[in-house]
Amino acid sequence: MADVSLESELGPVVGAEIRRLREAAGLSTRELAAAAEMSQPFLSQIERGVSTPSMASVYRLARALGVRPGDLLPSVRADEVTVVRAGEGRRIPVADHPAAAVGRALLLRDVSALEIVEYVVGADEYIAEWFDSPGECALYLVSGALEVDILGAGTYRLAAGDFMHFPAGTRDRWRHVGTEPAKILFTASVAATR
Repeated sequence: MADVSLESELGPVVGAEIRRLREAAGLSTRELAAAAEMSQPFLSQIERGVSTPSMASVYRLARALGVRPGDLLPSVRADEVTVVRAGEGRRIPVADHPAAAVGRALLLRDVSALEIVEYVVGADEYIAEWFDSPGECALYLVSGALEVDILGAGTYRLAAGDFMHFPAGTRDRWRHVGTEPAKILFTASVAATR
């Protein structure tokens, strides 16, 4: 099933880029249409954003313009890229407890479907709360050791380099293991309270 909203967003952007490249190459719509093996009226509809080209049409147009197919598609804007430098990021405590471990938010934006938080948990820091995760969650242990209790599924011991994923609605609890701090990269698909 076609995503009509995506097509309505992409059509004008792709069409404008094809027009820009065609004009830069000094080609008429008739010349480009012939080189791309399509009708001139269809090319005109694409350029105006009225029609969205198929993947095969994108490849034919790219070949005729002497560019890569990806050059006809929208690129990422600078305001869509997030860089959080080491030591930056909003601090988020794991719980309302005086010795609670504190995480560093790497991605917490209303426009994103993800939340990403880095935790560095020492042996003396509190992380023993049970959490209800409203969305899918993933946990990657960068260093150290950690035990994760999953209500109804058991306890899993993780070592550096281990990855864990669990579905929405899971109740989970973490426990620091050993003497080395545990560095954890936690991702949730929707706003999860940690």
